[in-house]
Amino acid sequence: MVMWPAVTLIGFLVLTALVVFMGMQSTARYERERAEGTSGARHASPETVGAARAA
Repeated sequence: MVMWPAVTLIGFLVLTALVVFMGMQSTARYERERAEGTSGARHASPETVGAARAA
């Protein structure tokens, strides 16, 4: 009788920890990319992607 509430609670805590861990990784990656972007050289003009060049 007590087993299912305990399993549910443990599962909830494990899933919550997983979501927190994934969020921390994503935030760290975002901060790292943002720091690299501000310190690196920037292009004077944006590159066109997928645009056909007329010869």
